[in-house]
Amino acid sequence: MKLEEQIKNLPAGIEYVFNAPMACYTTYKTGGAADILALPKDAARLKKILAFARGADLPARIFGMGSNILVSGGGLRGITVCLKNMRGLEIRGTLLSAAAGEPLDNIVAAAVNSGCEGMEFLSGIPGSCGGAVYMNAGAYGQETFDCLESFTVLDENLETKILTKTQVRHAYRRVQDIAGCIILGANWRLRHAADIAALKARRADTLDKRVQKQPLDYPSAGSVFKRPPDNFASALIDKCGLKGLRAGGAMVSPKHAGFIINYDNAAPEDIKRLMDEIQTRVFKKTGVKLEPEQILWGKF
Repeated sequence: MKLEEQIKNLPAGIEYVFNAPMACYTTYKTGGAADILALPKDAARLKKILAFARGADLPARIFGMGSNILVSGGGLRGITVCLKNMRGLEIRGTLLSAAAGEPLDNIVAAAVNSGCEGMEFLSGIPGSCGGAVYMNAGAYGQETFDCLESFTVLDENLETKILTKTQVRHAYRRVQDIAGCIILGANWRLRHAADIAALKARRADTLDKRVQKQPLDYPSAGSVFKRPPDNFASALIDKCGLKGLRAGGAMVSPKHAGFIINYDNAAPEDIKRLMDEIQTRVFKKTGVKLEPEQILWGKF
């Protein structure tokens, strides 16, 4: 079936963008166009669009705020689903609940402002609730799963399930046992802070550290590589003298070697070429093979 025919049959009640430039939906601010971008507002609409994709034999991809994704210049075929409109946040005592598309920093701010600790060092991470759970996002010794109690998913059969933290295996930037699942929301059981002023100060300090240490004035997707055992990717890249290394419009940040920045209208292929070059040079000099943390979509 041609794309034009597929568009005519799309489920009603969902916002769509056709030939959507992914540069507008990812924090790298680069990437080709998605044939069909769907932006459902709730789980029921999400389920409809995924059922349609299966029935039409179309590939479907899911993302939130696009803060850990690099899309190729050739774009994306089929249906790409963005969950950023699936918002919602509630705090009842020390139980914090959020929908998949809620920005993680909003969740952390709400927790801190309610006097609940356990997530404050996640302040400033530029991702969504769903993405944070899926990747077990973390910073400064704290991870999404630390205080996570449970999360809701749409499984591979498009059935809604609630999973507790103890039902899945999780580690640094990795969650197992959820292959094929889409995260719809999560619940965290936090702790009442003994000193709310000190809690707010920890959040403020964390946000300040990000401003001071990270290249927030340029588009990026955060840390490019996972932390190797007993080391730091940024330290290894810096040791190899790669700060400022460029490929087209992409550059290893002079401020933080763990970041690749879109310095000058970088094409996705520039960023990918720079990733490959970093891996090659670091391995040659240190023997450490850096593993990408970021997700690549499309053909490179």
